[in-house]
Amino acid sequence: MGRDTEAKCKKCRREGTKLFLKGDKCYSDKCPLTRKSYPPGEAGESRSRWSQYRIRLREKQKARHIYGLREEQFRNYFEESKKSKEVTGEALLKLLEKRLDNVLYRSGLANSRDQARQLINHGHIEVNGRSVDIPSYLVEEGDVVSFKSGSSKKEGLRELINEEPSRIPTWIDVEPDNMRTSVLSEPAIEDLEETLKVNRIVEFYSR
Repeated sequence: MGRDTEAKCKKCRREGTKLFLKGDKCYSDKCPLTRKSYPPGEAGESRSRWSQYRIRLREKQKARHIYGLREEQFRNYFEESKKSKEVTGEALLKLLEKRLDNVLYRSGLANSRDQARQLINHGHIEVNGRSVDIPSYLVEEGDVVSFKSGSSKKEGLRELINEEPSRIPTWIDVEPDNMRTSVLSEPAIEDLEETLKVNRIVEFYSR
């Protein structure tokens, strides 16, 4: 499996928006994007005009970086969303939102999706009482995601909980004291990633 070693803050600068890849740092004054809002390698605002291809490519790359996916993974989600009876773009975002690592992050039980993947890979998480170590696991309505009993007692893991109201969507219910979240429904349209212009992603793959 290929490993992405590029600095996370460079990704935010390249896309020109916060992708929230560094947890609490993204919400603080230490965020490099607040000091250098231009892309890396450019000394200030670029004067070149972007082609339609570049605009669509950057939107697709932004989505990949937000959810921490490789190109092959992201393309597979797009192909699956095309088979849905829903609008392709909305179906794509719903699939991404239902990933287990995203649900942990959205619930405030992890400071970033990267950290959520680590917790899952290290065997700290269970779904409906069964251990799940696959970050791409897709949750369904009625699922209960929680830390294992042994993990929930570790003070270091309890300190990860960050109840950021703007992060928690309406389709999940969080019990921070129990380090648990319940999936109430399918991801709601109004709670999907608002910074993404998903129609550009569809156009990129449909070219």
